[in-house]
Amino acid sequence: MAAICVFCGSSDTLEQRWLDLAAATGRALGERGHTLVSGGGRVGMMGTVAEGARAGRAHTLGIIPQCLVDWEVADTASDELIVTTDMAARKNVMIERSDAFLTLPGGLGTLDELFEVWTTATLGVHRKPIVLLDPDGFYDGLMTWLTGLVGTKFVRAGAMETVLVARTVAEALDVIEAALPAPEG
Repeated sequence: MAAICVFCGSSDTLEQRWLDLAAATGRALGERGHTLVSGGGRVGMMGTVAEGARAGRAHTLGIIPQCLVDWEVADTASDELIVTTDMAARKNVMIERSDAFLTLPGGLGTLDELFEVWTTATLGVHRKPIVLLDPDGFYDGLMTWLTGLVGTKFVRAGAMETVLVARTVAEALDVIEAALPAPEG
């Protein structure tokens, strides 16, 4: 079906509920026949989503910068592991190799990746679906703040419509699948 890039936390000190969400997301991707594109790490939610995807029989593509390989956090079990020169190159390859983007809870790196794909979508660089998986309001404050920026003209109203929010894994994948172009043929 589609290559879905998942952005999520990579901390190894997260609560179990976040790891469970990542595992369920990965499994669901595989069960629906999608490929997982990830940041190529084996720790935190990033590693857990990849393990879940493999458990669901998904093809896994990890994209990781050399500096993180040097820290020995690469997901060497990935079906395909691409090593980039730096974080910026990593994001570029992730965007190129993905058909859609799914953002789970995460920190600064996750937000950086989300804003990169969101900004490039609003600039017309790509038309790939972007979904926030937000089961319990993790992103509510961020989305409220950004929506408030529409009134100040710092954010266009159309930009807010570019990112869709889902509350469950199934809903997130349904939204992505509905937004993907119909297969040719």
